[in-house]
Amino acid sequence: MKDRVKDLLDASKADEAIALMEEYRAGGGIMDDTLFYLLGNAWRKKGNWQMAMNNYLEAIHLNPESPAQQALDIANEILDFYNKDMYNQ
Repeated sequence: MKDRVKDLLDASKADEAIALMEEYRAGGGIMDDTLFYLLGNAWRKKGNWQMAMNNYLEAIHLNPESPAQQALDIANEILDFYNKDMYNQ
């Protein structure tokens, strides 16, 4: 499952990756920290920062050592930068 999702994300097929993981969850599949991290990456690629961050937080909750922590930190830095720019317009 994880390899398939990674392949889809590498091929810029975030919609398909999201659909695959949501189908997996709906079918009773257990989401581990890596799958939540990958789901966060898929949402980030689509530009949905809120969904990305929510999934990163889920991954961190399951495994504080997850790479989702770094992804969340970077997302926060990006959003802080964008928000500061908005004040300068």
